[in-house]
Formats: sequence, C-alpha cells, structure tokens
Amino acid sequence: MIKNLQLGASFCLIALIALCLAWEGWLAPLRPGGSLLILKAVPLLLPLKGILRGNRYTYQWACMFILLYFTEGAVRAWADGGVAARLAGIEVVLSIAFFALTVAYARQTAPSRQGTPH
Repeated sequence: MIKNLQLGASFCLIALIALCLAWEGWLAPLRPGGSLLILKAVPLLLPLKGILRGNRYTYQWACMFILLYFTEGAVRAWADGGVAARLAGIEVVLSIAFFALTVAYARQTAPSRQGTPH
C-alpha cells in the first residue's frame, strides 16, 4: 500500500512538471513562442527528490505546497478558454490526486502506525 502511494504521488508530480513545461512552452502559452510562466515548473522540482525517496517530511509539506497549483489550475480553468482551460483542468486533477496521495502516505507512515500492520 505504501509503495503504491509513493508511486502514485511520484507519477502525479512528474506529470505535473511535464504538463507545466508543455503548457507554457508550446501547447498554450500566454504569449506566442512561449511564456515565462514556464518557470512555474521550477518549484515543483523542490519536493521531487524527497517524493521519489519516500521522505515522509517532504510528503507532509508538499501536500500543502501543491495547493498553489490547484488554485492556479482552478482559476485558469474558469478564466481561460480552449486548450488552456483543458490543460488547467488536467492541472487541477493532478494536483488533487497528488494532494490525496501525499496525505495518505504521510498518514500511513506516521510513527504511531509503524508498529501496526499496513
């Protein structure tokens, strides 16, 4: 169970990084030829190592950090149109999934649960 949560969170985070790069790089940038909003993918690299390694502390803070991406996706899904709105919807789904997986991982790996079967 814990390994599945880790794999799911890792997949969501990597997919979100790829989405941000593709979205602002060439799929639907705010300006033709790309946008500096491509840099929004950089903060997602901060938790990547800890998520891949299963660092419980990283899961704890990353679940709150990802809410920024949920908010951005929700606003742009509502305000933008066309491809950008669909990409924003994907961002919302990935951020919600990442949030749920990281919260579940942090709960399952809590020190109080280490003595109980998973």
